Formats: sequence, C-alpha cells, structure tokens
Amino acid sequence: MVGMKLDGAGSSGFEEYLEELRGLIEAAGGQVLASLVQARRKPESASYIGRGKVEELKHLAQELDPDAVVFDRELSPIQLRNLEQALDIKVIDRTMLILDIFAQRARSREGKLQVELAMLQYRLPRLRGIGTQLSRLGAGIGTRGAGEQKLELDRRYIRRRIQEIKKQIEKLEATRELHRKQRQRSGIKTVSLVGYTNAGKSTLFNALCCIAHKSGSEQVQADQRLFQTLDTTTRRLDLSRHQQVLLTDTVGFIQELPPALVAADLLLHVIDISDRHYLDKIRVVEEVLEELGAEKDNILNVFNKVDLLEQEPQTVGHGAVYLSARSGQGLKKLLQAIRQRLDLD
Repeated sequence: MVGMKLDGAGSSGFEEYLEELRGLIEAAGGQVLASLVQARRKPESASYIGRGKVEELKHLAQELDPDAVVFDRELSPIQLRNLEQALDIKVIDRTMLILDIFAQRARSREGKLQVELAMLQYRLPRLRGIGTQLSRLGAGIGTRGAGEQKLELDRRYIRRRIQEIKKQIEKLEATRELHRKQRQRSGIKTVSLVGYTNAGKSTLFNALCCIAHKSGSEQVQADQRLFQTLDTTTRRLDLSRHQQVLLTDTVGFIQELPPALVAADLLLHVIDISDRHYLDKIRVVEEVLEELGAEKDNILNVFNKVDLLEQEPQTVGHGAVYLSARSGQGLKKLLQAIRQRLDLD
C-alpha cells in the first residue's frame, strides 16, 4: 500500500489513516506485504507520488511480486494510467477499494444496483478511448460482484446503463416509500441504527433481536470488518405484549445512509466509546445527519463497547445509554429508553 503524508498532517492522524487503509484492504480479502510512504506538499499531478518514488515502488513490486498496489486516495484518470504503465501491475485507489468491498457485501437487488451504479460512474472518466477495454480496472482485491466484469464497455453503453439503473432504483425507492407510509398508517413506530462504520450496529441489532424478536436469534452477519453491513435489514421487535417497533440496521458507511431512514421516529446513534477518536466520529455523523434533515430531538446516543474500557466511562450528553452489545450489559436500559423516547410506557 502507498500513502502520502501531506504537509500539515500530524503523525498520529496519518498513522491512523494508514491503519484504516490497511483495514480496508483486509476487509476486501487482501493482505498487506509492504507499505511505502512519501511526504510531499501536494500530490504529483502526473503520477500522484514523485518520479523517484515511482521507481522505488517499481523495484519493490518486482521484489515482492504482489497482486496489486493500493493507493490511499482517489487517483485521477491520468495518474492511474501513468502508474499502471510505469509499474506494469494492477493499481487500485481508495475509492475502487471501497467499491470492491461494497460489491462483495451487497445482497439485495437495490444494494447490487447501487454498487453497479457507483462502479460505472467511477469508470466512465477512466476509459482510455471509445470502445477500449478497461485494462486492469477490474474489481479491487476480492474480484466479486459487479466490479470484476472486464467487459469492453464504451462510453455510450455506460451512460445508457447508468440511466437504466437510476430508473430501477427510483422504482425500488417508490415501493419502499409506499411501504413506509403503510407502516405509518398502522401506527407502528420505527427505529433506525446509525453510526460510523465498525461501531457495533449489527452486533447491537442482533442483541436486541435475541431479546425482543419473535425468533429470539441473530438476524444479520456481524464482525469486525469495515463496511460489513451494506444492505438495510428491518425486523419487528416486541417491547411488551401490546407494544411493537420496527428496528432497522443500516449501512456501515454513514455517508451512504438512505435519507428515508432518517425519517424514523427514533435514531439510535451507535458510538464505539473504546475508539480513541470517537468524539471526532460523533461530529462526522452528526454533521451528516444534520445535512439529511434529521431532528436532534429524535436522536439517542448509544455508547457501545463499554466492556473494552479499563474504567467507567465519563458521561457524554444527557440521556445517553452506555452498553456492551456483545456482553449484553445495558441492553435493558436501552429498551427502556426506547420506550420512554417513543412514549410507549
């Protein structure tokens, strides 16, 4: 993997940034053989890294014989082409890597369409000419899903396919909106889990389903990989004999949160309190939720992973709930808080 430390970037923040890139590579099914870092005032317009670093990277690739080289930021079409020609190896940037992870994880029809749309929009400006093949611009590391198709796609076909996908997604969104209105008329309250990737939303979703869903069992796959959840999952929870809510587990990437989910009666903002950068991530999520029109009064902060702390957490914000979705600590308090916030008591 290749990283660039720009002037003004702190050492600790840059190391965290590289660790996140490593996590993305591992989430895509890859393994990092070596890392190369260059400090610059700004990226080189033609090759991202400097000419000397390109040569150093070329020798390193010849020595280690990796399957691909992953760059820490999105590369321009010119940078991508020049690097592939100089290195004679598959080059992947951060955006392509994330799209590959999404391609691997998408399960629903809408999820797969969203991934294909993002992939085609990424590829369109990177075509090397009308009718040319996309060379090594296949999927990232996992080589599954919509990303790995190495078709000879020209711009006309891609633009036509993009319009087709957008129309299909609009139909699916209209159907989902109709179902949402039907649920509203039925009087059932809705609760959505939101938060930064790897905060433990899916683990919390499973824990609540084990307590209050009719199956009494886990409903989604959850692990420590980044972007594990791509599709949304909704389950009905029984809070008491006559009180029910619909709980939705959302995508791990907060920027990709469907706006309709923000219209829930209650948003549970799940926060990994064991993450030393959790305050920064709270701000990121709150900014995105505000942009999507979420009302602050409808948000309940849920501080997860308290079992990983060496000492009792300091209270952050009034009415917040502290718990461990993995151990079950604090889950009853959360259910009580949901009933109170939704006026179900």
